[in-house]
Amino acid sequence: MHQEPHEPDRSRILLTGWFSFPDGEATAGDVLALRRVEDALRRAGLEYDVAWSPGFRPDAPHLTDVAPERYGRLVFVCGPLHGPQIEELHRRFAHCRRIAVGTSVIDPHGPAVTGFHRVLARDAPGAEPAPDLAAAAPGLPARPVVGVILTHGQHEYGAARRHDAVARRLTGWLHGKDCARLELETRLDTRDWRLCATPAQLEAVLRRLDLVVTDRLHGMVLALRAGTPALAVDPVEGGAKVTAQARACGWPALVPAERLAEDGAAELDRWWKWCLTCGREAARRCGEGFPAGAGRDGAEELVAALQATGGG
Repeated sequence: MHQEPHEPDRSRILLTGWFSFPDGEATAGDVLALRRVEDALRRAGLEYDVAWSPGFRPDAPHLTDVAPERYGRLVFVCGPLHGPQIEELHRRFAHCRRIAVGTSVIDPHGPAVTGFHRVLARDAPGAEPAPDLAAAAPGLPARPVVGVILTHGQHEYGAARRHDAVARRLTGWLHGKDCARLELETRLDTRDWRLCATPAQLEAVLRRLDLVVTDRLHGMVLALRAGTPALAVDPVEGGAKVTAQARACGWPALVPAERLAEDGAAELDRWWKWCLTCGREAARRCGEGFPAGAGRDGAEELVAALQATGGG
């Protein structure tokens, strides 16, 4: 039967959560809980829409824009049931049957809770807890884990510095990559829990990565020492220590600052693909070859020079 534009479809479901509010937030757990609910509804043949926060999904349907009269049922997924945002949902969608699922109930008598016709809580006072929805969400495809080691310093290079521009281009490019990004620092600190306190701690992280993106000499060297491919950018116009060290290590995945400015995305994409394929074995061989190359780095020459002065 033909429906008028604003005639309610009592079978239509609107899925909401804290990920729907303009001032809310989307967490990985909330989004996975939503995926679990979507999977269950699809298997049951139930039609639904999802309302997203415009700050998280600018191009998706937004809670502030949807017409409440289009829906007959509203589902709130995951998170705690409290606050004026949820109370406003009850007022705006008063004609809907409203159900909360996978939520935490703090105050069973609060209006955010009592406004629902049914609450399928994950935890509530006096009730046996249920597994969180995110735990049984559909499996996710593997994504590369990428360490990012950048520097904004090195003022000793003066007018040749391109560090800020390089960092902007790299981070902008990385933002569009479907990967897990982990910001790292080569700087050690025994007082700051966010930083590694020893080289061994940093190496333990580097060994577990798929790739390191860096504009630092030691970002590249320590990644290769750990057997992890490094996509390196020299942030100094004309090339400086990063370029020299890539040559010393025989490592090809290097992008000069000038090339990044000219054809940056294509060049980075090319080395990204190489690092995640052939580069894995190349990095492993490079790391294994470092001990064998001892003596070429100047340490043995230093000993000889000191002994020649009669102090050894």
